[in-house]
Amino acid sequence: MDNVELSGIQTEKKALPKEEAKQKTGLARLMELAMYKKACMLTAMLMSFLSTIASFIPYLAIYMVIKEIVRVYPNISELDKSAMGQYAVLAVAGVLINLIFYTISVALAHVAAYGTLYQLKIDFIEHITKLPLGFFYKSGTGKLREILDNNIESIEGFIAHDLTNMVSAFTAPLIMLVMIFAVDFRFGIAAFLGIIIAFMGYGMTQKQELTNKLMKDYQEALQDMGNAATEYVRGITVVKAFKQTAQSFHRLNDAIKRYMAAVIPYSLSQENMTATLTTLLSAMYLVLIPVGILIGQHTGNYRSYASSFIFYLIFVPAIGNILMKLIYAMANAANIAGNVDLIDEVLMESEIKDSGKNLSPKGHEIEFKNVTFSYDDKKQVLNNISFKAMENKVTAIVGSSGGGKSTIASLIPRFYDPKDGEILIGGVNIKDMKMEKLMDEVSFVFQDNFLFETSILENIRMGRKDATVEEVKAAAKAARCDEFIEKLPNGYDSIYGAKGTKLSGGQIQRIAIARAIVKNAPILVLDEATSFSDAENEYLIQQALNELMKNKTVIMIAHRLSTIMNAHNILVVEDGKIIESGKFNELLEKNGRFYKLWENYNAANVWKLKGRA
Repeated sequence: MDNVELSGIQTEKKALPKEEAKQKTGLARLMELAMYKKACMLTAMLMSFLSTIASFIPYLAIYMVIKEIVRVYPNISELDKSAMGQYAVLAVAGVLINLIFYTISVALAHVAAYGTLYQLKIDFIEHITKLPLGFFYKSGTGKLREILDNNIESIEGFIAHDLTNMVSAFTAPLIMLVMIFAVDFRFGIAAFLGIIIAFMGYGMTQKQELTNKLMKDYQEALQDMGNAATEYVRGITVVKAFKQTAQSFHRLNDAIKRYMAAVIPYSLSQENMTATLTTLLSAMYLVLIPVGILIGQHTGNYRSYASSFIFYLIFVPAIGNILMKLIYAMANAANIAGNVDLIDEVLMESEIKDSGKNLSPKGHEIEFKNVTFSYDDKKQVLNNISFKAMENKVTAIVGSSGGGKSTIASLIPRFYDPKDGEILIGGVNIKDMKMEKLMDEVSFVFQDNFLFETSILENIRMGRKDATVEEVKAAAKAARCDEFIEKLPNGYDSIYGAKGTKLSGGQIQRIAIARAIVKNAPILVLDEATSFSDAENEYLIQQALNELMKNKTVIMIAHRLSTIMNAHNILVVEDGKIIESGKFNELLEKNGRFYKLWENYNAANVWKLKGRA
């Protein structure tokens, strides 16, 4: 495999910083991608070149036939049958050679295309897994889905078909020019004049800066509509519950309108240019016929004149097709180059980088030192946070919504990096640890958990890919989910989401806990893991969590304060600051913010709807 940069990510999977990448753009970038399988692609291009040359052999044979017929006309019986047979063989040979070279070209181009497509998707996915979570909130899933499903796929079409077609499209006009001047330079000048007039008209209708702007607006509108459509489908239960429609759901409706406002001018701009060129190329007869009549009035060799004139009348339509093929290839390449620019926008996003020191922690104590963080460089979410979470102890974090609790949890696995300060595990700055090592140290159970559309077994095994079936089942039993899994149609082999295999929120939560048990990392982050569970599920989840938390350093983001009564330390976070800390009873005795939270929590538990008896 050639050692080239495929996507701003080298084959050894190290991203280049923006200032060092010297990223190519447009067609140059597209060609760089196409040359990933260089030997294969160059051979495909050579085959396309030879195929194009061979495609003109039948025209040469036709010209020789016309010349022979005109030579003996009207005494057709005097035709040189041997020569005519040779011309026929020459034409058939040209067709067969063209077909053979073209088939080889297409086959090699597809091999190169699928190899490049595979590697580009792998590189793209690996890259986005190293980006901070803020990028995904900013970009939206619709944009990334559009890039993976369509933009990257369009590169396969360019490499497999368009690039070899471009070679052919550039080669054919050169051979065509040689032929039109070689047969009869006078008719060649007439045909060439018609080509110049056609391209002058095309150039007058083409405004490159405007075209580029229209194409960019179209692609951005398409992405925005994709984001809005994804959001609409994901929120369909809310849409239906509140009697919304595609029209009344303003974000989707506005996105569709913006798309229509962008796609129509873009399409018309392309249509006007293409229609102008097609019309003028088709009108080349308006130049050729008058010139042919003029030449005929002053010729001394009518047989030579007639054979050349007839040949050009046959060949002129082919000139139009050849040049239109070139225009279509260039326009398509420009469109795909725009797609590549969108891909590169993502690939040039800065990854979360480590310091390169590759240190290992000496223990599993977590320490925040003067940590400050902001999502948008405007409002500070965390302000000079400092605390220690002792090894093999439970540290709970409570406070009002939006106070910064979940942000603290997100900084530990480096979903984001703090603006100031440092975070240490076992005395080592987490930036001095390899991301793989850091991920081995930390397990998570989130408030909202995601199951993949694969077997329940594989969903649990996400925690550790080399876990045995026995280890997975042991984790499921510890997480109190073995019983309901066994009741599924195919037990642990049941595909989640397929044929009605659905699970409740509490069941999904327990599978997420089983995942964390399988991983068995020494540090555990629980982000409101029991928030949405009912009484029965809360009890089962709490049992599972007790099993999971044994001999681990635990950071617990708590909404239900009853779950943290035995925590070794409780941090009360408000407006990005730690305002209180201590054990449960100590904080209650202070009669401060935690005491107020506890009162509110108890009041909510005994609250009842008032209504008719």
